[in-house]
Amino acid sequence: MTANSNSDVESGQGLDILKWVVVTGLMISAITANQVFDEVWVLYRALGVVAAIGLAGFTALQTTKGKQFICFANESKLEVRKMIWPSRQEATNTTLIVFVVTCLFGLILWGLDSLLVSIVNLILGI
Repeated sequence: MTANSNSDVESGQGLDILKWVVVTGLMISAITANQVFDEVWVLYRALGVVAAIGLAGFTALQTTKGKQFICFANESKLEVRKMIWPSRQEATNTTLIVFVVTCLFGLILWGLDSLLVSIVNLILGI
């Protein structure tokens, strides 16, 4: 690696740090302004907070980590398209099976609990 490319990497990291400081400042400003201007109509405060969060998000996406996140999100979208989703009938059947098994185990646990309460009452003489 040459000295020139090393300084380019360092300046890129410095710029990223500056961007993250701006993002943090925007978020803190949004929270603080929402608290300080509590007498202002809620709609205006909400719009201000949404605008600050949007600007912070846009700034964060301009960093190296933000670009990696966008790449990861795009790859995830592609992977979701590759998935084989169950049909409506399969999903309904699976849901019914889970519901029936849950009810059965609930009844079994209720029965065991009732039995144990009876045994404890018998032992204690209640």
